[in-house]
Amino acid sequence: MSVRIDRVVTRGGDRGQTSLGDGTRLSKADLHVEAIGVLDEANAAVGVLRSHVVDAVLSKRLMAVQNLLFDMGGDLCMPEGSRHAKRLTDSVIVPLEAEIERMRALQVPLTSFILPGGSVPAAWAHIARTAVRKAERAVVALSEQATINPVLVPLLNRLSDYFFVLGRHLNDDGRQDVLWQPGAALFAETP
Repeated sequence: MSVRIDRVVTRGGDRGQTSLGDGTRLSKADLHVEAIGVLDEANAAVGVLRSHVVDAVLSKRLMAVQNLLFDMGGDLCMPEGSRHAKRLTDSVIVPLEAEIERMRALQVPLTSFILPGGSVPAAWAHIARTAVRKAERAVVALSEQATINPVLVPLLNRLSDYFFVLGRHLNDDGRQDVLWQPGAALFAETP
C-alpha cells in the first residue's frame, strides 16, 4: 500500500472535528477519535522504547508492534460496514502469546509486585505497557457504544502483557526488577 501526503496543514480540524477513513465527520472529543488517539500515544511510547534498545532483533520486533498498533488504528478508522475496511484477525494474537511465553520462561519467578523502573529500556517498556492499557480502556469504552472489531480488546490486553514481560526481560530477566515494598516510609533516611 502506498500513501502520499502532499499537505499536512489542511485546516479541516480547526472547528474541533476530524474525519474517519470513510469520510464520516466526528467531534475530536468523540470516543472513536479518542481510541485512535490513544493507540497513537501507545505507538509513540513504543517508538521511544525502541530508540533505547540496542538489540537489533528486539528493535525489529518492536517495529512490528508499532506497525500492529498503526493497523489497529486503521481498523478503527474505518467504521463497521465500510467497504474498504481491513480488519485484523485473531491470528496476530498467537505469535504474540508465543513471544510472551518465550521471554517469561527465561525469567526469575515473581515474588512481589514490581515497580516500573530498573534500566531505561525497562522503564520505557512499562510506559508502553501503561499506554497500551489506556488504549485498551478507550477501545472498551468505544465498544460499549459502537460495533468494532472484537479482536482489538484481547489484542490490546495481550500487548500489555507483552510489555510487562518485556520490561522484566530488559531488567536482566527480572534479576534487576525494582520490587514493591509495601508500607515503605516516604523519604526515609537512607544509610
